[in-house]
Amino acid sequence: MASHLPKGGALFLVLNLLLLSQWETESKLLTRCQLAKELLRHDFPRSYLSNWVCLVEAESGRSTSKSMQLPNQSVSYGLFQINSKNWCRKGRRGGICNIKCEEFLNDEISDDSRCAMQIFNRHGFQAWPGWMSKCRGRTLPDVSRC
Repeated sequence: MASHLPKGGALFLVLNLLLLSQWETESKLLTRCQLAKELLRHDFPRSYLSNWVCLVEAESGRSTSKSMQLPNQSVSYGLFQINSKNWCRKGRRGGICNIKCEEFLNDEISDDSRCAMQIFNRHGFQAWPGWMSKCRGRTLPDVSRC
């Protein structure tokens, strides 16, 4: 195949393939409407959608790759900033959600969503400090046009 490419074409092709494969595994910074649509696609109830969008904006800034080391030596991961203390384990499956924490850092949010729902079902929105400080009792994002 490379013999049919112009001079340097094979190198160009290989570099493009490498860039594409890297791009596919990178994280996303979602817009507010992209986030709202993704949450609905993962069965988040529409009645709480503005709360979930606010929570994600407060916790991760809508970035799927955010991780944050906390003073207690635990780390919070991904869109929902799911914490390694109870919910996941670094480097291996574990925690209440039985998952590797690093799985929360990619742009596939199915596993993040399942774990976030487990957290919510046990503790409500109060489990997230960002929601408590920036969303509770405040005007929530308008996602009605999304």
